[in-house]
Amino acid sequence: MRSRHIVLAALVAASLPLSAALAQAPGAPAKWTPELALTVKNISNVAVSPDGQQVAFQVATAVTDGERSEWVSQIHVASSDGSRGYQLTRGEKSSTAPAWSPDGRWIGFLSSRSGKANLWRIALAGGEAEQLTDEKGGVSAFRWSPDGKTMAFAMTDPKTDDEEKADKEKRDARVVDEAIKQVRLYVVPVEPDSAAKRPVRKLTQGDYSVGEFDWSPDGKFIAFSHTPSPKADDWTKSDVSVVSVESGNVQPLAAARAAESSPVYSPDGQTIALSISDDPPTWGFTARVHLLAAAGGTPRALAESYDRQPDIVGWSPDGKRILISETHRTINRLGALPVDGGPQVDLSAAGLMVNGAAVNRIFRSPEPERPRERGARGGAAPEGPVPTRVVPRIGFVSESADRAPEVFVTSAESFKPVQVSHVQELPSIPMGRTEVVSWPAPDGMTIEGLLTYPAGYQPGTRVPLLVIVHGGPTGVFTQGFIASRGAYPIAAFASEGYAVLRCNVRGSSGYGRDFRYANYGDWGGADYRDIMSGVDAMIQRGVADPDRLGVMGWSYGGFMTSWIVTQTKRFKAASVGAGVTNLMSFTGTSDIPSFLPDYFGGEYWDVFDQWRSHSAMFNVKGVSTPTLIQHGEADARVPISQGYEFFNALRQQGVPVKMVVYPRQPHGLQEPKLQLDAMKRNLEWFGQWILNRKTSDGGASR
Repeated sequence: MRSRHIVLAALVAASLPLSAALAQAPGAPAKWTPELALTVKNISNVAVSPDGQQVAFQVATAVTDGERSEWVSQIHVASSDGSRGYQLTRGEKSSTAPAWSPDGRWIGFLSSRSGKANLWRIALAGGEAEQLTDEKGGVSAFRWSPDGKTMAFAMTDPKTDDEEKADKEKRDARVVDEAIKQVRLYVVPVEPDSAAKRPVRKLTQGDYSVGEFDWSPDGKFIAFSHTPSPKADDWTKSDVSVVSVESGNVQPLAAARAAESSPVYSPDGQTIALSISDDPPTWGFTARVHLLAAAGGTPRALAESYDRQPDIVGWSPDGKRILISETHRTINRLGALPVDGGPQVDLSAAGLMVNGAAVNRIFRSPEPERPRERGARGGAAPEGPVPTRVVPRIGFVSESADRAPEVFVTSAESFKPVQVSHVQELPSIPMGRTEVVSWPAPDGMTIEGLLTYPAGYQPGTRVPLLVIVHGGPTGVFTQGFIASRGAYPIAAFASEGYAVLRCNVRGSSGYGRDFRYANYGDWGGADYRDIMSGVDAMIQRGVADPDRLGVMGWSYGGFMTSWIVTQTKRFKAASVGAGVTNLMSFTGTSDIPSFLPDYFGGEYWDVFDQWRSHSAMFNVKGVSTPTLIQHGEADARVPISQGYEFFNALRQQGVPVKMVVYPRQPHGLQEPKLQLDAMKRNLEWFGQWILNRKTSDGGASR
């Protein structure tokens, strides 16, 4: 599904810059602003109908009126030929995770419109949505059974009556790592019984937390991944088991020292595809797709994928290939791994972004063959309803630097995508051009990045340059829409006259395993030199003004930004977002305490000098760069104490510094009003210190 050269005219037209695709409306804004970023809708959770004729997807819109500050998602449906599209659900509460019933008559979804997140369904023919569960634990994921009569769902253990009473009476002391609330697997009938009830039945009882899960085609078994607890740090201990839907008997399927996850049954139910990590698992993450007999046995590895960290999309309808998604440099692409062990096949076009790909599930053809004999955990093809016209199709979201996200659909047999959604309503404003650039690092390694020029840039003109460092460190900058929301508003920066360089330094995904592991034990070393050589390359190109440089980043990007200002005074301003500033105190307070010991070769008490020498806090003396610090108050990944440590160290030295705390926010800002605040503050901060503009309160910039 990754043919590099087939793209429909419809897709080509859709990929034109907004300035060419939209007519300039009278009174339209002259430049991109943070406020406009909030008008870009987020599209996700694409689901293709069983017959391939329709696609459902989720559209999130910012709601900021009055006391509200939230992203509200609703479900939309479109024809696969792009001829018709409409909004299916409405209301003040979100409706998410659309999933088609096997007969294509219903769409199941999650919504908290009744309080907690629960299961609902709505008929394609119209009418009101119907609530299927009323659970106080909150449903997190669900799957229809192949015959459409049952839904399996995952839910966190709810508080007991005694626990709720203790909360009310302020007797709610807790002991760390005791009374952990696990995620369990449940089933519920879709239709009510004679008493108008839908009895919910718990399938898993063990001391573990359920992750991804998938039904066998005969509806008798569910394969699922699980970890000892729902804690983020436990992903390395993931295993895969199978549970009998009738008896609740659980049998281990894959339980080696590696992390096994993402089980998906083949169309005939004989085989399960799953992802198996390196052994032992590492945080840089390496994995391969394996095949395993549904009755159990030894996993068989398929060919290595390009970046060696493939996401399983699903099986091809003929059962001959496993569809995968993965980042290739700055493009998210779709590929396939032949089940006979042959090399990876690219399906999507080389320059086309493919996000959130999904294939419709086809368990048997309209004229099924005679069922084969099956193993203990296998199953013949289901006897439930089969669409009369089965067309294997893949849906996905695509975007580019100058094109907002929309939904596309293609045949699974030949990659010819058609745009089927038209939900974005954006003004026509000149946008800074973005191109892929590369440069040699001091050690000779080639580093790549994305350079966005100022809107209306005249070649040969030197302009202020802003550098952005991604998170991870295994994140990667891809060719997504630059006007979408984010703490660092790229399109708005370009409208203000900045060039913006986003560096995919060593340690990034998308460039192969060796590149991704090249910063192990060396945060702030060669990755720092990758960034500085990129700045020098932009100066040599005649684009960047060496006297007007700024740097920013979130998470690992915040680490690098805090590190950079301890190493050089070349930048006139910096912005640290949720940054790791002290490796030791970070590890002692974060929800992923095994993360840095993996990267730095041991615990800090064993390799103390290694940890100390790579922490900004132990190199902070003499920093003079004006620095903005932004941090979510509820950040469990990088606790806010990391921001306070850096803030106080700079303030004690008389450095111009401002720290902004975002209440209720986790590691990434979630509420649109606070997202807007972060964007505007960054725009103002760099305007103050690089463009010598007055601040919003009218004060002088210096």
